[in-house]
Amino acid sequence: MTDSVFHAHPAPVDVAIPGEPEGSARVPSADRAGKGVINLVHLYPREMSIYGDLGNTRCLAARIRRHGYSPVVHQHHPGAEFPAEPHLLVGGGGQDSGQVRVEADLERIGDRLRELAEGGIPMLMICGMYQLFGNAFITVEGQRLPGLGILDVTTQGNAKRMIGPVVLDTEFGEVVGYENHSGSTTLGAGQAAFGKVRAGFGNNGSDGTEGARLHNVIGSYLHGPILPANPALADALIGLAAERATGRPFEPVSQDDAVADQARMRQVRRLVKA
Repeated sequence: MTDSVFHAHPAPVDVAIPGEPEGSARVPSADRAGKGVINLVHLYPREMSIYGDLGNTRCLAARIRRHGYSPVVHQHHPGAEFPAEPHLLVGGGGQDSGQVRVEADLERIGDRLRELAEGGIPMLMICGMYQLFGNAFITVEGQRLPGLGILDVTTQGNAKRMIGPVVLDTEFGEVVGYENHSGSTTLGAGQAAFGKVRAGFGNNGSDGTEGARLHNVIGSYLHGPILPANPALADALIGLAAERATGRPFEPVSQDDAVADQARMRQVRRLVKA
């Protein structure tokens, strides 16, 4: 698709993010930037944010503020100019129709995304965007749809869905969430998983892996959204982004995560036998 076609349409209107204050897409003045400005980019929030995935962006923006930094929330829509200096990227799940609507744009910005991934920019890609960050998605009918190849994973579509709560062991501790996908994902040789499945299906229901991680890119099937119930994961992403944005070590502020911790521990106790 040519630039002239993109420019023929009016600029897309941002999606409302519940709880996010008005003006969070604007860069604050220097005296209101706190410890530094962190550019948070949500890829395709209209097409790829089902099952509450928009809550990951809300969670990250809120915690960035609580740590004393200033988030600037960018929403990247198909055909729009990609933000110049992203520090943290998120993407969510979507219907097949949503994936079709972003496919051309993802190819357009693919080189930039690969460059950012190789450069260590933290990214969290959930479900459909996780699949699109892989090598390919093979439909039930056998059609091979190419992905970005950032993660060495390949997904095979199935008639049967994998649905239910999940508990993982990860380097960020126990992680909980909810999966709902029909794709079975296989890791390439040497590709690290995001976590080890203790309860749930994970990538494919058979090899005990869930998600994938390369550099600071994490792909996962966990909705929920995943970050509010797993603040250690959220802060790990924020810490990496803060260091990229400021050139200084992350300067966290102690957070009261008692409610999130209690919710996560209850899910672990309910699903995993001691």
